[in-house]
Amino acid sequence: MNENEVLILDSVTKFERRDFGKVAIAASHGGAYAGYLAARVGIRGVILHDAGIGKDQAGISALPYLDGLSIAGATIDYRSARIGDGQAMAETGLISHVNQTARQAGCGVGQTAMICAMAMRTAKGTGGEVPGYAEARFVLHETPGAPKVIGCDSTSLVKREDEGQIVVTASHGDLLRESPSWGARPDVLAAIFNDAGSDAPSRLPDLDTRAITGATVSSQSARIGDARSTFEDGIISHINKTARKRGAYIQMSCKDFVRQIIDSSRGAV
Repeated sequence: MNENEVLILDSVTKFERRDFGKVAIAASHGGAYAGYLAARVGIRGVILHDAGIGKDQAGISALPYLDGLSIAGATIDYRSARIGDGQAMAETGLISHVNQTARQAGCGVGQTAMICAMAMRTAKGTGGEVPGYAEARFVLHETPGAPKVIGCDSTSLVKREDEGQIVVTASHGDLLRESPSWGARPDVLAAIFNDAGSDAPSRLPDLDTRAITGATVSSQSARIGDARSTFEDGIISHINKTARKRGAYIQMSCKDFVRQIIDSSRGAV
């Protein structure tokens, strides 16, 4: 395998069945759900983004999960490359954490992402059936006559039927390099993300262009990759102009933010 054979992706949602046995640099957070999406296609090794590590070390929680399947896993330091940009990770990313499978293949903290990826080519690869991932999408709150609050462990799980609803996601709040907009997703009332340690999540101003209320919770307050934690534990760290017009503010709890958006949609503020 040479450098040209290392997959470089902006998201783990871009994996395909034909990627079985390959090594990838994928610019998603290193949470458990991201690890599952990599493992289910039989990837040999994957380098993810540590997303500032965050609450309960959720930003690197894919690593022990991948170890259980004999899949090499590593994360790059969030200060060395932007999340959502696979090319940036490949060019400037520095390894912050590796799992035991990766370590045995010659990977180590401080390596460049590409050197680590090249070492992963000797890893054993998947060691068994990949267990399913339960409840990746669910209803968090529902009141008659009010918008539903839908939990999505990944933004990829937002559906057309969510138009006009509030989606609480556990994905990072930055746009993907190759998909720099909300795209064909529905015009939800509000969308909430994890800031993944970013000082300026780029998805929020993009949502303003469609009058969608946008916010992130601090990665230190809620587990990235876990929408229930976003909703239950999250503290708002960034908001867009649309959210500010609806009366939202930084340091609200995520639950209070959602309540504020529902009330403002009813004209009750």
